[in-house]
Amino acid sequence: MSTNHETVPFEEAMTRYEPIIGLEVHVELGTNSKMFCSCSTTFGAEPNTQVCPVCLGLPGSMPVLNRVAVESTIRIGLALNCDIATWCRFARKNYFYPDMPKDYQVSQYDEPLCTNGWLDVTVATDEGPQVVRVEIERVHMEEDTGKLTHAGGATGRIHGADYSLVDYNRAGIPLIEIVTKTVLGTGTLAPAVARAYVTELRDVMRALGVSDVRMEEGSLRCDANLSLNKPGEGWGTRSETKNVNSLRSVERAVHSEIERQAAVLDSGGRVIQETRHFQEDTGRSISGRSKEQAEDYRYFPEPDLVPIAPSLAWVEELRATLPEVPSVKRARLQNAWGINEFELATLVNAGAVELVEASIAEGVDPAAARKWWTGELLRVANERGVELSELPVTVGQIARVEALIADGSLNDKLARQVFEGVLAGEGDVDFVIAQRGLAVVSDNGALLAAIDEALAAQPDVAEKIKSGKIQAAGAIVGAVMKTTKGQADAAKVRALLLERLGVSE
Repeated sequence: MSTNHETVPFEEAMTRYEPIIGLEVHVELGTNSKMFCSCSTTFGAEPNTQVCPVCLGLPGSMPVLNRVAVESTIRIGLALNCDIATWCRFARKNYFYPDMPKDYQVSQYDEPLCTNGWLDVTVATDEGPQVVRVEIERVHMEEDTGKLTHAGGATGRIHGADYSLVDYNRAGIPLIEIVTKTVLGTGTLAPAVARAYVTELRDVMRALGVSDVRMEEGSLRCDANLSLNKPGEGWGTRSETKNVNSLRSVERAVHSEIERQAAVLDSGGRVIQETRHFQEDTGRSISGRSKEQAEDYRYFPEPDLVPIAPSLAWVEELRATLPEVPSVKRARLQNAWGINEFELATLVNAGAVELVEASIAEGVDPAAARKWWTGELLRVANERGVELSELPVTVGQIARVEALIADGSLNDKLARQVFEGVLAGEGDVDFVIAQRGLAVVSDNGALLAAIDEALAAQPDVAEKIKSGKIQAAGAIVGAVMKTTKGQADAAKVRALLLERLGVSE
């Protein structure tokens, strides 16, 4: 049998096998409190400081369902074109592991809240964009588990660890699981389809405002199931790859698992039904635990919670709150702003679409709005490790700066310094300009004096310009910009220079 490290090149594997994929995506809902208690859900708090008798499973404690979590799940189901159950209930999933102090997880089993949905995704091909419909089997609610940290050992996993630490702050946070139906017929596009699906799901969640969907913080997690079969034969044995912590890793995980399973089958071996863990540094996965024997979680109805029975009126009320579908919105904005798919993808990945749209509504030119939000401001956001929307800059301030650039009071260089001051908390746009003395030098007398000084320092350049070598004017313009500390209008300086020398373009 092939080892974990033996693979068959992807292109070669695809000549003999057909990949079959299924994706399970977990999304932590952005509620202020947990699923069944009032504990905070703030990320990054000191371990075990956001717990109570309910989420610790202490005897006598009783859960109370978070209504906002139910509403968010219904809205997600509607956005994913699902049927919303008129009656469903929770179940206890029983297992023995220290990430849940109750020894069971409250989830939904055979009665999920949302079923039979779909999501269209677009992938690039040599023939152009191709739309693939990914069918969704179910969207169900559950509580998240605690977080284990395994100390000692070489792998950071429980096997071989000296001891384990557990943080129950995450236990009980509202979680939804979105499970696809089997995705067939994608061929060589399977890795790209998997990535596009998770990307589109992320965008839907952002548009709905139900989660911050930060994979690096675990609020969006994906498990990729994959099997290979030869065309015309029965389905192969599937593996489940976990620890997939980025959109790029989703694609890499599917790609590498195709190569691994092909090597196993080509060598006459048998693919084992197991859980595997994706390794970001190598782009490969390592074996986790076998799933050859189906686990019995002894599901039974949760006796401490009443069933959920959403009325048609409630569902329609929530449907009315749905925003524009991200794919439709992207097509509309791409046409309105005259940008290509790559530029739009940059805006989406930066979380800048709504900010750019709001800036344009304030009168900012679309190109200028994109320039600021995906340029200087995105750079600062990345440096600070925050979202663009968390920066202390408003769309009104963007509009004010652009208005000052338009009337000649600022140039791009000075505008960047203005935002530097605003981001540093020095005050609003006009206050920063006044405090830092950032207004453009517009007085012709001052500019001509600086031009004369530069000409006197570079007489040879002056002669070149007079002889018709207009491009040499750049040296004088640069000198004037240096003298004025970038506070002059370069185009105006150039015009005054040529007029001074009696030269025309």
